[in-house]
Amino acid sequence: LERTGGAQLVADYAAGLAVGLSPLLVLMIFYGAAMVLTEFISNNATVVILIPVAAGAATTLGLDPRAMILAVMFAASTSFMTPVGYQTNTMIYGPGGYKFSDFFRVGALLNLLLAIVTPLYIYLLWGVQ
Repeated sequence: LERTGGAQLVADYAAGLAVGLSPLLVLMIFYGAAMVLTEFISNNATVVILIPVAAGAATTLGLDPRAMILAVMFAASTSFMTPVGYQTNTMIYGPGGYKFSDFFRVGALLNLLLAIVTPLYIYLLWGVQ
């Protein structure tokens, strides 16, 4: 993505959509994007895809890219809502007799809590500007 310029293209588009939004809201949006993506692909793949986009958008918006990178990294580790986002979830899915809805029911609440608390703490403790 970086070699082809695709990451910067997506970052510029995302930054264009985020113009005028508060830095905390931008941080929450990137956190949310990583949180959703990591439910369907591995956390490593989520980080590889989103960090160049988040850092580029932050730079374009005049924000500290390190805060956006932290948000993406933390969110990429929150695969709680599906059995496919993380290998341990997949390993216990069948033998444990779990249903897809079991993961969603418990994971959605945990993800919601973390989606509020984590960006807020990054914003308050690290800052974004």
